Amino acid sequence: MEFTGGGRLEIRVTRADVGKRVSVRYVTGSGEAGGMFTDAVGVLTSWDDGVLLVARRTGEAVRIAESSLVAGKVVPAAPARRRGPAATFPELARVTARAWEPVESEPLGGWTLRASDGFTRRANSVLPLGDPGLPVAEALAYARRWYADRKLPAYVQTATGAEGTQELLCAELDRLGWRREVSAEVRTGALAPVGDLDADVSAVRLSRSFDETWLRRYQRFGEPGPAVRAVLASGPRGWFASVAGADGVPAAIGRCVVDGRWAGFMAVEVAPDLRRRGLATSVMTALARRALDEGASAAWLQVESDNDGARALYEGMGFAPHHHYHHYRWAEA
Repeated sequence: MEFTGGGRLEIRVTRADVGKRVSVRYVTGSGEAGGMFTDAVGVLTSWDDGVLLVARRTGEAVRIAESSLVAGKVVPAAPARRRGPAATFPELARVTARAWEPVESEPLGGWTLRASDGFTRRANSVLPLGDPGLPVAEALAYARRWYADRKLPAYVQTATGAEGTQELLCAELDRLGWRREVSAEVRTGALAPVGDLDADVSAVRLSRSFDETWLRRYQRFGEPGPAVRAVLASGPRGWFASVAGADGVPAAIGRCVVDGRWAGFMAVEVAPDLRRRGLATSVMTALARRALDEGASAAWLQVESDNDGARALYEGMGFAPHHHYHHYRWAEA
């Protein structure tokens, strides 16, 4: 990271650069004698009262005292991925949303308010992919009332870490009293390598729909009500995979939605006592082969940032992080 001009460290960022991606160097520790240089790269979301806020790719906000700043500059947007399919954030955001459609939705300018009786945050949160047509604070107040009318907590889904993501909105949500509850990665990769994996798919059954047996393995709800069934059945062209298990409960399941060039993988679950036997790989390989037959070439999936086992599995399949997404909840008094 080069900050020098004529051999000297230079601060080439100003308050006018709020909203841009920057690289800064600052001193941490106690005083000049015991301090050390630390670097931060991310979107400059604010510069007020002598403090800079820089949002890293993961959404983590770094507070930097202006007095500790020793160098800085504006840098290009996050570099394009060097492997796997190229994709913009808006394209992926819309594709992932179509794969998990809510029971009820309402547009608010370029935002979409989504509700599904509380089944998953993704289907019960604001998706802000444009200008709401109101000041942000007013739009968020409207969203709070909309969710309160449905006796649901108010959530907003945001993204960080790619060109065109929503670091400034994240900072505004923090300022207005919303609190981040969970973060996850959207990962992308080429589809063909997943279909080419050396996996035993002979026991994987594929169907256009799920049944009560499939639902017995799915662990994201209590009693599967109408909203659960509606969300799982949504999306352009869905496929459901299952591997037979004991007592009428599948050993493994998965879901894939094919949408143009994209195949999205979700709901991949394996019985706890049968994990690390290749069942998840078999399910995904079978689904990938079917998606390839339907003309898809690129793949995406979502995985929570603290699920190290799943992240390692998907990394081995060629999936790399594209951006992070977060769910902010209104912190009611």
